Amino acid sequence: MKKLLLMCCFLIGITAVSRAQGMRMSPEDRVAGMKKQLNLTDDQSAKILAIFKDAGAKRDSVTKAGGDRSAMRPIMMAANDKVQAVLTDDQKVAYKKMMDDMRAKMQNGGGGGN
Repeated sequence: MKKLLLMCCFLIGITAVSRAQGMRMSPEDRVAGMKKQLNLTDDQSAKILAIFKDAGAKRDSVTKAGGDRSAMRPIMMAANDKVQAVLTDDQKVAYKKMMDDMRAKMQNGGGGGN
């Protein structure tokens, strides 16, 4: 029982440290969060996961080529447009609110994660 409690504390600590250091959420984690908040279907989740993985690969190649944030903006905008194409009208409204909230947190010095 002590080992289990110790392991849980360790995992919580690692998670807290990684969030504090601003580590990017994995595409799977992002989709899992969206699935809860937007009530995504399994089909929508799979499509959005593919979009996030593709955008991540493109971002990584731009980063390795020495690109800056402005070079990544078109990639992020294209991914956002593709995600919205998968969503229903109600989900689009909730997604926009979710993105606006995240943007506000980041502008106020907070992290981008939940």
